[in-house]
Amino acid sequence: MKGALVCAVLTALAARAWGMDDEMAELAKMLHDNCGEETGVDLGLVDKVNAGADLMPDAKLKCYIKCVMETAGMMSAGEVDVEAVLAMLPDGLRSKIEAPMRACGTQRGADDCDTAFLTQVCWQKANKVDYFLI
Repeated sequence: MKGALVCAVLTALAARAWGMDDEMAELAKMLHDNCGEETGVDLGLVDKVNAGADLMPDAKLKCYIKCVMETAGMMSAGEVDVEAVLAMLPDGLRSKIEAPMRACGTQRGADDCDTAFLTQVCWQKANKVDYFLI
């Protein structure tokens, strides 16, 4: 329970730090919590990534990323919708990462979990300073 509370607080703080309004911060928390529960991922991995670690090739983390992206409408049938991703970002962040996101497109993997993960790896490599996971 204590770990879940810490994760929820960190998610809310991260959302605010990246300039999300209250509605987007609430969506981020819902995605974080629901996809965490659905996939059984160690949410500490998400916290590590948001603290600056490289994405780890953990099977549950890959499927967590897929869950977040699909639930938020950023990915469907193994295809990343870059326009949908960009539309969700705060203006200041969008201007910094639009070109790298478009350049990455959809990075195909062995399955949809792997595709979501590889696409996020590309985004992280393109701009690690501003990269975050919900």
